[in-house]
Amino acid sequence: MTVKAILSRKGSDIVTIAPTASLTDAVKLLAERRIGALVVTGPDKHVAGILSERDIVRSVAERGHAALDDNVGSVMTRKVTTCTESDTIAMLAERMTSGRFRHLPVVDQGRLVGVISIGDVVKF
Repeated sequence: MTVKAILSRKGSDIVTIAPTASLTDAVKLLAERRIGALVVTGPDKHVAGILSERDIVRSVAERGHAALDDNVGSVMTRKVTTCTESDTIAMLAERMTSGRFRHLPVVDQGRLVGVISIGDVVKF
């Protein structure tokens, strides 16, 4: 099964955030949508980074509650591993396991078209 097949079943609802948003805004969005990561996008839906729960916890551990006033861009993971719609579940499982992450943005010609979570990989 390919990423394209997973996205066609799960839908392509993508929750993104701007790098200028505050961590407080990001935390609220994560809780509201019941998700574990936000794709940080710049102009034209290009992936600028990813903000995971782990990134937030690490920042709060270092700076305390003051970290929640920081902007997303200062905390996000900038080196983002992505996948394409033609990648297979086996490829994703390997990439996620070796990289120790739970979310992969899906890109097509550099533009964000979806997000695959480890839960999606297990489910499908």
